[in-house]
Parts: sequence; structure tokens; C-alpha cells
Amino acid sequence: MRTSDQGRQGPAAMQNGAGRRQTENNRSAGRGGKKKGNRLRLFVQLCFTALTNGYAAGFANTTIYAGDLKHFCVPGLSCYSCPGAFGACPLGSLQAVLGSRNFNFSFYIVGFLMAVGALMGRFVCGWLCPFGLVQDLLYRIPFVKKFRRLPGDRWLRYLKYVILVGFVIVLPMTVVDIIGQGSPWFCKYICPSGTLMAGIPLVAGDPGLQEAAGGLFLWKVAVLAVLVLLSVVVYRPFCRYLCPLGAMYGVFNPVSLCRLQVDRDICTKCGVCQKTCGMDIPVWEKPASVECIRCGDCVKACPHGAIRLTGPADLIRRGGAVGNAGTSGAVESSADSVEDRH
Repeated sequence: MRTSDQGRQGPAAMQNGAGRRQTENNRSAGRGGKKKGNRLRLFVQLCFTALTNGYAAGFANTTIYAGDLKHFCVPGLSCYSCPGAFGACPLGSLQAVLGSRNFNFSFYIVGFLMAVGALMGRFVCGWLCPFGLVQDLLYRIPFVKKFRRLPGDRWLRYLKYVILVGFVIVLPMTVVDIIGQGSPWFCKYICPSGTLMAGIPLVAGDPGLQEAAGGLFLWKVAVLAVLVLLSVVVYRPFCRYLCPLGAMYGVFNPVSLCRLQVDRDICTKCGVCQKTCGMDIPVWEKPASVECIRCGDCVKACPHGAIRLTGPADLIRRGGAVGNAGTSGAVESSADSVEDRH
């Protein structure tokens, strides 16, 4: 009887075992694809930062590039006063227009933000923003306990919208000086990217600015210092909670050409995508989340190949194609893999 039972159960057990092994192979391949994709993203971030902030003479001579390229905005944060910046920051440009005493609606800046948002959404945050790169590198520092989120994360995420409306739009338009000129409130009082890439290099290289630096500069350095420390233990705190540019682009995430798609027929809701996501997004539920920076980690981590990026971000799928190898076997064993995880 025992031999007969084993004979009857043997094929099913062998099939289940093969399915489990295939799923584990897919997970291993996914981890390899994620590493490859992360290297690709880091390479793109470094190249774009060098391309947009590579005016070496500015850093060497403590000067600001003032050529024709400064008339054009770049997609991510890029302080106008940064010695290495070739282009203009869209947030700084928007505040300058809104705060001007001769205010006219800027079709160029608004059109630029809408075009970039409609094309890429927060892909800019994940791949093209220099300060996003800084946060990514800080989070890679080992030997420090990492946290998925800060206390009050759910409510803190709304701060960036308050900053967008208040510091980028309303205050520059309404709080003006005696001649009717507003100030770039976000750049002046909050922006850590401007402090890191413009304020500190300029003050460090100019004795006159060192004497003039006062309480405001110390405040900006303190804001930067807090965000630097937080970035070591929490993934991208500035992007999550404070960045108004990310808030703008995030509005376009559900409709941008670059978006995440989840194959509901394949997805098992195993939660691997959320565990992998630095922004702590349940991708299987909210693939179009306004918080998603399109980094592509979930695409390559999914053991079933159920998530993909469409549009300009197809390069991520190509870079991590190995992460989706053998998805057919994973689909066949999805039920078993779910039971294993639980």
C-alpha cells in the first residue's frame, strides 16, 4: 500500500517540486536583473547630473554659468546659482515668473512642466534628478539600520503639496516688497538641492559671501543636514515628503506615457513588489501611484513577470530582461509559491 501511494503521489509531488524550483530560479534571476537594472539607473543618473551640472570652470572659479543654455529648463532640480549648472530649474523659473511685478503667464514654463509630466511623470525623480541621486547614494551607506517609513508617513506625504501650493505658488505671488516684487520662497527657505549644489560651494569659495552669510544660510544648511541624515536611514525622504516638483510630476503618473502596468491574470498579490519598492508602494494595487518614481525595481523583482513599464522607460525592461526570464514556469507554480511564502 505504501509503495502504491507513493507511486500515485510521485508525479504530483515531482511537478510541485519542479514548480517550486522554477519559482526560486525566477527569484534568483530577478535579483540578478535588479542589480543590473540598478547599475543602469545609477549610470544614467551620473551621466545626466554631469551633463546638466558639469560646468567645471564654475566650481573652479566660484562663478555661475550665464550662457544661452541658462534660458532653458532641465527636468529635475537644478539650482540656477549652482556653479556647475548649465540650465535653469523649472521650480526656480516658475517662482521667478510668479513673483515678478510684471507678471505674465509663462506658457513656456507651464508647458514644459506639463509636457515632461505627460511624457514621463515621476520617472524624472527616479532617473534624472541630481538630488535624487544624492539621496540614493546616501541610502547605500551600510551598517546603519534602515526604516521603511517615518512615523506619520501617511500624513507627511501631503507636505509636498502644501509646499507646492504655499511656497511655490501663493507666497511668491502675494508676499511682495515695496516695489511689488515677490521672492522665490521655496528656493530661499527650503530647497536642500540649492544649498548643497549652490549655496555651500559659493560660500566656501568666496570670502565675501562667507562674511555675509547669516541666519538664513545656517537655516538652509540645517535643513540639508537633517535630510542628509534621514536619507541614510529612510529611502528618499525629500522626494517622499517635501519635493514640490515631484508633487507636480506625480499628478501626471496615472496618464503619463511612462507608466507601470500590472497583468492581473498573472499577479498573485504576493507583495514582493511592495517589499522591493523603496517608496513602499503596493504596486499590485496602485501601479499608477503618485508616489512612484519609476525606478523599475518592482519590474525586475516580480517573480511572475506581472509588472512592466511602458513608454520611454522600456530601457529598464531591457536592462533587467534577465529578471523576467522563465516567467512561464513561475506562472504555472504561482499557487505553490504563495503557499511557500505563507
